Amino acid sequence: MTWVLVAVGGMVGAPLRYLTDRAVQARRESVFPWGTFTVNAVGCLMLGLLTGAVASGAAGSRIMAFLGTGLCGALTTYSTFSYETLRLAERGRGGLASANALLSVLVGLGAVFAGLALARAVLA
Repeated sequence: MTWVLVAVGGMVGAPLRYLTDRAVQARRESVFPWGTFTVNAVGCLMLGLLTGAVASGAAGSRIMAFLGTGLCGALTTYSTFSYETLRLAERGRGGLASANALLSVLVGLGAVFAGLALARAVLA
C-alpha cells in the first residue's frame, strides 16, 4: 500500500513542479533558474513541516509516504538544480552559478528548519 501512496504523490508532484517552474520562470526576465529554486525551497519547507507533524504524532507514516516521499520527492529536483547550475557556468555565468548553488543550499536548509520549528510550535 505504501508504494501506491508514493506513486500517487509523485503523480501530483511532478506536474506541480513543471507548472510551478514554468509559471515562476515566465514572470522573471532572468537567466537565473527561479522556478527550480522556488520548487526546491517550497519542498524543503513542506518536508520540515511534515517531519515536525510526524514527530509530534499529528501525522503518520502514510502521510509522510504520500506527501513527503511522493509529492515532495517529485516536486523537488536536485538533478535539474545541478543541470541548471552547470549550464550557467558553461555559458560564462559563473557568478550566477555560484549564487544558485549557495543560495539553494542555504535557503533549502533554512526552509526545512523553519518548517520543523513551525510544526513544533503549532503542534506542541
